[in-house]
Amino acid sequence: QVQLVESGGGLVQAGGSLRLSCAASGRTFSRLAMGWFRQAPGKEREFVAAIGQFGIGKNYADSVRGRFTISRDNAKNTLYLQMNSLKPEDTAVYYCAADQSLQTMSNPGSWGQGTQVTVSS
Repeated sequence: QVQLVESGGGLVQAGGSLRLSCAASGRTFSRLAMGWFRQAPGKEREFVAAIGQFGIGKNYADSVRGRFTISRDNAKNTLYLQMNSLKPEDTAVYYCAADQSLQTMSNPGSWGQGTQVTVSS
C-alpha cells in the first residue's frame, strides 16, 4: 500500500500559476505510475494527467494539455503538477493517485486526500 499526501493548493487569479506536490511513502515510488485527478463541485472526478514508472510516458486531458505539466522526482518520492495559465474552470479538489502502470491509471488503486485549487476570475 502507498500513502499519498498532496500539498500546494490555494487561491489564485485567472492566468496565474500553481504547483501541486504529492509526497508518497510505503512502496517503491519509482515502480508506480502516478497521476492527478480533479473533482469540481457537482461534477464527477476526472482525469487530469498521468506519468509512467521512471517518468516514461505522459498523458494529459485535452482540457489541460499545453498548460499543465506532470513530473516526478523519484529521489524525493514526489509527484508534481505545474499548472500555468489557470482558468476559473480549473477550480476543483485535486487528487494524487497511484497504480501499477500507465495503462491502469484510469482506475487507480491508491488516492490522496486532495488539495483545493480555486481560480478567481
